[in-house]
Amino acid sequence: MKIGLYFGSFNPIHIGHLVIANHIAEYSDLNEVWFVVTPHNPFKKKSTLLDNYQRLEMVYRAAKNYQKLKPCDIEFSLPQPNYTINTLVYLQEKHPDYQFSLIMGEDNLDSFHKWKNYDVILENHDIYVYPRVSEGKTPTQFDGHKKIHHIDAPIMQLSSTFIRNAIKQGKNVKPMLPEHVWEYLDEMNFYK
Repeated sequence: MKIGLYFGSFNPIHIGHLVIANHIAEYSDLNEVWFVVTPHNPFKKKSTLLDNYQRLEMVYRAAKNYQKLKPCDIEFSLPQPNYTINTLVYLQEKHPDYQFSLIMGEDNLDSFHKWKNYDVILENHDIYVYPRVSEGKTPTQFDGHKKIHHIDAPIMQLSSTFIRNAIKQGKNVKPMLPEHVWEYLDEMNFYK
């Protein structure tokens, strides 16, 4: 079974995340895409994050009607801060029959060489890269690499930061969120 791992804080998960994950699940050789909810990305300030389980609950609600999309809380039990290589090693040990791949935006590929043990990741795992809006594609050392697959997914210009700020300003963000996620945010008064 081939599993794509889509890492993120999902603070909150929005329709852009779903569109990309579903597109990759439907138009690649992956059997499933797992939303790996990260408790603490080493590159992000922790203070802006909702509680881990509140973000996981939103991912559960967002993915529940999609057979190929699954929430994953594996990093909640791993040492902090989380590094992708550690998560991959742990998942591979736990599921030896699965083949795990990474899903990332084009912009992340530019800094991939700075990731802990990026060369080991690339040696053992495929990477599915979805397009992002940019001022022109900058070549990276990974262009043409056999383990990197560029997916022609829709370009989504929606961010969780934009949604959080819009909620603070009292704007209607309902169209930007899966219905069950919007209901949960509204009920819990998050980001206000």
